[in-house]
Amino acid sequence: MVLLPQTLEFYRTKLTQMLETERYGEAIETLEFLLGCQGQSESSRQEWSTLLEWLRVAFPGGAQDAYDNAAVLAGEEAAEDPGEVLKRRTLEKQREDAGYAGRLVRRVMEEPMTERGQIALEQLAYLEDASADRELASWLETGDLHPLLQFRVLQTLKRRGASGPVRLRRNRSVLELEIERTPLSPDEFPPAAGEVLRRVAEQTETSDPSLFYFARELWMQFMMAAYGTPDYVALVREEDSELDAWAAALHARASEALEGGGRAERIREIYGITGELRFRSEQADRALRAFTQSAPGTR
Repeated sequence: MVLLPQTLEFYRTKLTQMLETERYGEAIETLEFLLGCQGQSESSRQEWSTLLEWLRVAFPGGAQDAYDNAAVLAGEEAAEDPGEVLKRRTLEKQREDAGYAGRLVRRVMEEPMTERGQIALEQLAYLEDASADRELASWLETGDLHPLLQFRVLQTLKRRGASGPVRLRRNRSVLELEIERTPLSPDEFPPAAGEVLRRVAEQTETSDPSLFYFARELWMQFMMAAYGTPDYVALVREEDSELDAWAAALHARASEALEGGGRAERIREIYGITGELRFRSEQADRALRAFTQSAPGTR
């Protein structure tokens, strides 16, 4: 089985959630599945192999031991939100270790796109440590970070209560963004973002639900990576023709990812893409294509 870039990012997110909530049995099974697939980079395979080896050492009995370990805590935490569980355990560790926040910051910077790094970034949202704000903001402004990682650091800073402007390097340009305006969930993006997805859903959700699933995952990842860029600014103006152009491009990219090329012209017809709007749709397609080719773990 070959994993597509969007699927890789989906599994990466799921693995992070499993480790955050100590669902180690599920993590072991997921890693075994991923290592049996093709399509990921050698660095991703090595990262997952190392993580799986660690889990097997920690739980010699395999997934069942991991499930049993998780079950010990299940009674007291069954009614808790996973985020609340992570927050409580993180604060407990900080009370036991005054240097814990600093180690999390270093882990984020040294292992930014690994599961460990992503969990550390989530944990930092809960810690009370003013120096963490300064270090994260400085890293955000001076580091050579992937756009998705830039967005996730912005989210962490907002959750920590930080505010004010930050200047992000993006290729040859600089974006100036306000931390406090960063969306924390899909619902917090401007309505235009949801409208593009709604238009794709009208064409695919019933007849081809797997295509819509990929389109939805790709779109939300792209919106995070494009946040604050000229493409994003143009999209959120909510001009109807602009939304059609993006919907057609998104549909075409999802179709190509699942079924191969050859349907772009037919898809443009469905969305009424003609004349000058065709050029805008082609621009949108190039932006989506560039994002999928630069996604973490696919280079």
